[in-house]
Amino acid sequence: MESLEENEDTIAAVATPIGQAGIGIVRMSGPRALEIARKVFQPKRPVRSFQSHRLYLGHLVDPQTGSKVDEILLSFMKAPHSYTREDVVEMNSHSGYLLLSIILQLLLNEGARLAKPGEFTFRAFMNGRIDLTQAEAIVDIINAQSERGLQLASQQISGDFRSEIEALGQKVIEILAHVEVAIDFPDEEPGILPRQATVGRIEEDLIEPIGRIMAAHGQRKIWMDGIHTVIAGRVNVGKSSLLNRLLNEDRALVTPVPGTTRDVIESTIHIEGLPLRLMDTAGFRKVKGKVERIGIDLAERKLAHADLSLIVIDQSRPLNHDDFNLIAKSQGKTALVIVNKIDLPSRLDEGSLKKALDGLPSVRISALTGEGIDHLRKAIHRLVLEGQVDMMATHVVPNLRHKEALSEAARFFKSAAQNTKDGLPAEIIAMDLNSGLEALGEIIGAATNEDLLDKIFSQFCLGK
Repeated sequence: MESLEENEDTIAAVATPIGQAGIGIVRMSGPRALEIARKVFQPKRPVRSFQSHRLYLGHLVDPQTGSKVDEILLSFMKAPHSYTREDVVEMNSHSGYLLLSIILQLLLNEGARLAKPGEFTFRAFMNGRIDLTQAEAIVDIINAQSERGLQLASQQISGDFRSEIEALGQKVIEILAHVEVAIDFPDEEPGILPRQATVGRIEEDLIEPIGRIMAAHGQRKIWMDGIHTVIAGRVNVGKSSLLNRLLNEDRALVTPVPGTTRDVIESTIHIEGLPLRLMDTAGFRKVKGKVERIGIDLAERKLAHADLSLIVIDQSRPLNHDDFNLIAKSQGKTALVIVNKIDLPSRLDEGSLKKALDGLPSVRISALTGEGIDHLRKAIHRLVLEGQVDMMATHVVPNLRHKEALSEAARFFKSAAQNTKDGLPAEIIAMDLNSGLEALGEIIGAATNEDLLDKIFSQFCLGK
């Protein structure tokens, strides 16, 4: 991510979202952090030597003019007892775009460099304070879509995942030690490396635990990203009204004019702890323009990749081919048919509807009055749980990068087990075990490359 020379720079950035607020924080890290801070900070009481992990009240001053910019609290964290394991200074000021920009510019004028996205966390990783799984967990904490997702990320940042991977690595080393001894003493190999027992250890201590960890990957998407939920139906069935009712706010425009929704409107809600990313899509009907065609095409793509589909039917109108087509497309998927507008007289052919549903769950509501909404929430919760969502998912939940590395490690360990069964030389078994160990090392950053680091830390915001 950065060269050795850059790593010796003192970096600075605004660490809080820029905007009107009570407090804003500007952070510095590097060998000149305290030196630069002394140039711009005027304490209320004389300070001979700044003590680590203490707050000092004073004024931020422009060294060029001597004018006071703001009254601030300054904290100094001496290396290695800081987030980056470097000298770190944080300035707590009032917030506001202009004020924070001025403070940052003063620090840059005195020799600091503007930090790159994620550079503070990158330095924490490079200086050995955290591993890659913990760095990624910081992004997950910031972006968590549910309390459960936040818990999983917090456990990962505490080192739970690293400990699991290190424990696996230790077991590889223990098995590998026997293999290496067998290589050194080939005449005594049968006693040192009993083939059947070694296969059992590889399978029970390595392959099976990795399989359990990988199985939790599917849970991650739900807790970290939310359940992608598409509201679909023909025009004027009440999709936007349903979205607004579930959100308890007027998020989508509702009019009696068909085809009002042309783009996808997205919002997040929580139903009994489950995070749902709701998407209101364009209504299906015979296309009446290029823009509407684009909207319907987008709705179809979203529906095809949805984790959960909410198909809305209008009770006040007879079923038509669009209704039947949407219901048919939902067969075999996680979907719920919502019969809306029960506050109006029904014009549905119940026999045709039952035949079309063919076992698909359904619920009846009025998005206008709110009748049946509680039943709808319970039906959604029940349907998702039937999809094998584990509300108490394992504390070790890998992301896609982790899963791919685990899959690679498992491939090598399976090869090691098979080669052991087949009586191949111990040197080949050792190569497989070493390759699997390297794959595990990639997860925590023991073995990595610059492109991977750039990819991971580019997800961070400035100041983190």
